[in-house]
Amino acid sequence: MDMVMKTNKNILFSDFKPVTKQEWVDKVTIDLKGEDFNRKLVWKNLNGIDVQPFYSAEDKLDFLANTGENAQNVINYREIKVASAESGNALAIKAIDEGATGLLFSLKEQVSVTKLLKNININEIAVSFVLNEGAIGFIKDFFDFSEQNLNNNKNLRGYFDLGIISNYVTTGHHNILQFETLKHIVNLSSDYPNFKAITISGTPYLDSGSNQVQEVAYTLNSLIYVIEQCFYIGIDVESVFNNLHIQLAIGSEYFIEIGKFRAFNSLLHSIAKTYDVSDFDYTLTAKTCIWSKSVTDAHTNLLRATTEAMSAILGNVDGVLIDAYDKEFNNPSDFSTRIAGNITTILKEESYFGKVSNPVDGSYYIEEVSTQIAEKALELFKAIEAQGGFYKAFKMEWIQEQIAEIRQEKIKLISQRRLPMVGVNKYPNLMETVPSQVLSAGATSDSKLLTPRRASLEIEAVRKVTEQIVDTSGKRPIVELVSFGNLTMRKARAAFSYDFMGVSGFEVWQEKSHDSSKQAAESSAKSESDVVVICSSDPDYSESALLFVEIFRDINTDKVLLLAGNPVDIMNSLTAAGLDGCIHLKSDVIQTISGVQKKVQKNIKSLQL
Repeated sequence: MDMVMKTNKNILFSDFKPVTKQEWVDKVTIDLKGEDFNRKLVWKNLNGIDVQPFYSAEDKLDFLANTGENAQNVINYREIKVASAESGNALAIKAIDEGATGLLFSLKEQVSVTKLLKNININEIAVSFVLNEGAIGFIKDFFDFSEQNLNNNKNLRGYFDLGIISNYVTTGHHNILQFETLKHIVNLSSDYPNFKAITISGTPYLDSGSNQVQEVAYTLNSLIYVIEQCFYIGIDVESVFNNLHIQLAIGSEYFIEIGKFRAFNSLLHSIAKTYDVSDFDYTLTAKTCIWSKSVTDAHTNLLRATTEAMSAILGNVDGVLIDAYDKEFNNPSDFSTRIAGNITTILKEESYFGKVSNPVDGSYYIEEVSTQIAEKALELFKAIEAQGGFYKAFKMEWIQEQIAEIRQEKIKLISQRRLPMVGVNKYPNLMETVPSQVLSAGATSDSKLLTPRRASLEIEAVRKVTEQIVDTSGKRPIVELVSFGNLTMRKARAAFSYDFMGVSGFEVWQEKSHDSSKQAAESSAKSESDVVVICSSDPDYSESALLFVEIFRDINTDKVLLLAGNPVDIMNSLTAAGLDGCIHLKSDVIQTISGVQKKVQKNIKSLQL
């Protein structure tokens, strides 16, 4: 019986020849009917990485070494801003009860360690601290406390963050004496191998609009700077690497982020080898980034934070810090803080993230993305070092200029809606109202510094104008979608217009269909709307659009009149007749809506007078 089955199996597979990747490409090229394969199907990433539509065994590369190991006990950090030792302790106990396995205390002033960590089992809970420059007294007290409360020195997990790099790049303040403090911390922590004294944070880079290659490269450049400064004051290189804690931000590009963390791990080991350090112990944590968050449709931030946490854990980080979804416009509530902490708990306990050994290893796509990020980051890293290293490159504003270039490209893509952000430039929530004071808040600029900011600030500024119109006039402008002609195209263009104009924060009425362009023009010209969008097909536009505009303007000269589509052959005549503009796939949402708002404001002011 077994022989028969084996024979039939061999016969079956002999009927199917292996298909090469080139054969697949040839078949796809035929289906594209003359369209360019690379332009149509290859994703051009802002890191300069070309992502292919599919991968096969023929794409197998020499995989990166030392990409890290999936942490079996990913630390679920909860950030606690300490106003006093007692209040900080109460928040910490509450966080632990809600599932946090790590606490990040942010201290502005020195407080009692004993009171702050009262009833917290530091054998099981990781404790970390963001400190100011004069915190050496607190640090000594902390290690005294640890000595008295630990069952084993290896149980102490966490890190100190003096903000040596993050404070410098965001404020310009750099105190070289911090390295002397760092020397004391390294000496004090020498008996605690799993507690890290030296933190280098790369989060300001991604939060300021950089790409992932830049974040990896500049973080490594700053590491070299820290190593050099530590060497000058007598901290040996091996101690630096063994006391090293790295924090990176997590962006919204899921697979790219997985590759980023893996690439960073690999490059860090490569750099260590150049210092003859082959075996060292460091920690890598990930923090959800500010750049990808929004204040409009803010609950979408929960989805963003979830996919960001997933990519970080699959990228082999040791801990995750997730911000509350409303942090960008509010003091986080108990609810939003707990929900943020629950994300990591659910991923660990229900989705088994962190419980499967390196689940992405061997994926051709992720392996290639990791390799390309590593190669490009190493190239950029070497370029910065050749120019004199991190400190000189930042002082001369080379790093800031390079990040600004990518940031502007991202903002342009967002404004053109080619880089979608749900609730911001795509699928806006038309049921919500947002206070004008929270929109575009924090929109400051200084070319000498890096300013963590949301990607949506420019679109928020547009929405802010609408909310100010509502505040001053007591009326929310209305957009009317008026359609006629071909059913399929008018429905499609009405749906597009609803989404496009919804970004403005105006009230958008559902599509109104009419039997003729004349009827549509007369009805919309007399309605209570402030903006009218014509929705139909190109053949219908050629036949009736000019008549629509002429009839409309004979009745109403004030309303904003737009057309969904881009009928270039008749645009001159339409514009001459009174059409204000078109909205289509290539339209810039910021420029278009800003122009509409100006005319609406003018009309409202004239009515008030």
